[in-house]
Amino acid sequence: MATVIAVANQKGGVGKTTTTANLGAALVLRGRRVLLVDLDPQGNLTSAFGLEKAVQQTVAESLLDRRVPLPVVPVSNGSEPGHGESQPLAVVPAAVGLASAEAQLMNKLGRELRLRDQLLSVEDRYDFVMIDTPPSLGVLTINALVAASKVIIPTEARFFSLQGLQMLEESIEEILYLNPRLEVLGILLSKMDRRLKEERQVAEFLRQRWGARVFRTEVGTNSKILEAGSAGTSVFHYVGAERATEIYLALADEVLARD
Repeated sequence: MATVIAVANQKGGVGKTTTTANLGAALVLRGRRVLLVDLDPQGNLTSAFGLEKAVQQTVAESLLDRRVPLPVVPVSNGSEPGHGESQPLAVVPAAVGLASAEAQLMNKLGRELRLRDQLLSVEDRYDFVMIDTPPSLGVLTINALVAASKVIIPTEARFFSLQGLQMLEESIEEILYLNPRLEVLGILLSKMDRRLKEERQVAEFLRQRWGARVFRTEVGTNSKILEAGSAGTSVFHYVGAERATEIYLALADEVLARD
């Protein structure tokens, strides 16, 4: 059975999508089979693998109708569609229509359980399922947290980001009512710039406050990470991103050690 990880933070712009895409690709390089689920109506994870123009069906249809299986799109190398279920990396795509689907889900019975139930039919093909979530605690993020057993929380090392981290912690406490097995796998310092005094102070505070739950690996500011996503590929297939690849492989090793 796969380890299901929600990548979540109620604040936007903290690196949830880049974490999901590149950590997923790193886990594949460590010999794991990985399914990435795009649960954000912006569809950035789908675009990060160059799939936005190839999407015929999205996660939205499967959430609204239990009879519609999840659309699993294999990717051969993180940048183009693959062929067959033997590919170790695959994506469940999203599109802007997921926003209206979220509104429709509010009137559905068992709306918080839809993703969990759909994943039950595919998760035995994978070692890890990673879910990219929108920056709010709506029914989509709740679906991700109910389906997951672990949460990775990317956060910037800024004082105003601490509020989002606290809000998510409180939300996880509420989710335990529906999913008592949910736990924080780790807090990831993202877009870290150690040249800035504020970021060094916040990083130190986070490590004092949350201790070992903060990953040792930090993802620094790196233009190649953004460029790779814009080019529709992971950092592992983008020229000049070698430093970033080392970071995400180190993060993957930490995840595997904690799993």
